[in-house]
Amino acid sequence: MKNEIDKAFEIAKKEGRPTLISFTVAGDNTKKKSLEILKSISNTVDIAEWGIAFNCPGADGPEIQNSSYRAIKNGITLDNTFSLIKKYKKIKNSKPLILMGYYQLIYNYGEKKFVKKCKAVGVAGLIVVDLPWPDNRNFARLCKKNSICFVQLIAPTTSKNRMKSIVKDSHQLIYQVSNINITGGKLKSTAKTILNNYKIIKRINPSKNVIIGFGITKNTISNFKEANGLVVGSACCKVISNAIKKRQNPAKKLNNMLIKLKTKII
Repeated sequence: MKNEIDKAFEIAKKEGRPTLISFTVAGDNTKKKSLEILKSISNTVDIAEWGIAFNCPGADGPEIQNSSYRAIKNGITLDNTFSLIKKYKKIKNSKPLILMGYYQLIYNYGEKKFVKKCKAVGVAGLIVVDLPWPDNRNFARLCKKNSICFVQLIAPTTSKNRMKSIVKDSHQLIYQVSNINITGGKLKSTAKTILNNYKIIKRINPSKNVIIGFGITKNTISNFKEANGLVVGSACCKVISNAIKKRQNPAKKLNNMLIKLKTKII
């Protein structure tokens, strides 16, 4: 039986474009506003990735770090995040939600308790950036038992043998990290190199969806139209930061930006 993530990819494919995936942080800059942002962008994106605010986000660049720090400053907790997801999944136009976090938070909360809570509130997928394969195999199995897609990461430095093993073990979705950098950094590889890596992953198992993230902006997004999906993260957080500074509506500003990005991949 296909889940809501699969269905999102099918809809985008029928429209002849990649799946558009946003990344924002739960609780940025307040719990209420972060939910408003999520509701607003659900009119445009196919899948919403939501980051769990963390005070040591090692893989994240300054824009996402700023979002996390604002959320933490305003008192967001993991249980608050789950409550907000539950509210979000009750709205008519909610999209599949992928929760992204760091393993320390999950470990402290308790793996089984965390995954069961994710299932209860309607989380469709999980990304744990600091829990690589094969260390994540038991956790990935736990996710699968609870009908949650655990998203494996593949970096540009991943060897072909390791890549084959990761793809074989992966659920229906794989995240291709476009370049060795923190999020929001400039692309160090050419679009051709990134797409070549994408094709290598796809050849291993064409039935699995591969999304490309890190460095996807209004200037680069149109280069990756042939990918199954594209993740826009730091660019989203930057729009939110700028809107807050200018006392504008971050939900409206972000949705407008995503509408413009979507036109570039149609």
